[in-house]
Amino acid sequence: MSAMPRTVNRVLLALAGLVLLVLGGSVLAIGLGASPPSWWLHDGRHDVLLSTAERTRWRDEGWFWPAVIAALAVIVLLALWWLSAQLRRRRLAEVLVATGDGEGALVRGRAMEDVLAGEAEALDGVERARTALTGRRGTPRARVDLVLAPDATPSEALHRFSAEVLAPARDSAGLASLPATVRLRGVKHRAERVS
Repeated sequence: MSAMPRTVNRVLLALAGLVLLVLGGSVLAIGLGASPPSWWLHDGRHDVLLSTAERTRWRDEGWFWPAVIAALAVIVLLALWWLSAQLRRRRLAEVLVATGDGEGALVRGRAMEDVLAGEAEALDGVERARTALTGRRGTPRARVDLVLAPDATPSEALHRFSAEVLAPARDSAGLASLPATVRLRGVKHRAERVS
């Protein structure tokens, strides 16, 4: 999983956990007899979550139910998007490598990712590289992020990565193909002053 979705996951899980912890802890404290603050939703331990007046307050308004349904639909769509992102971005745990004797050997996916990234970073013009293998263990696919130096030529860096890193990795693993999606970015640097 790339850094962005991983960060989004952690932030969303932390926020959801914090909200649930605060709400659950406060409801538990009030239920055990603690006096609620003046701004709190409930007056005491015998108060219900939604009173009859609160439940029926907006029922006769024309906008209420469409707004509730729209909000719930958005929540469901966001949950489905998050779930599909989790399933789609699964990293490959192991790669099946042909040994030449009709058998095969399993190589850790993380090890192959590290080798690809290390070889890519050794290329001229590549500052950093990050790789992830997805797909099936017999037919892996690579997702590669290359951060290029300011003076690097993107087309040359891509050609060298394909010829000097990807092709040897495919050949050494005995794979029929190793498709890759490569994203190129330039390293951030200060603008040079011209005088």
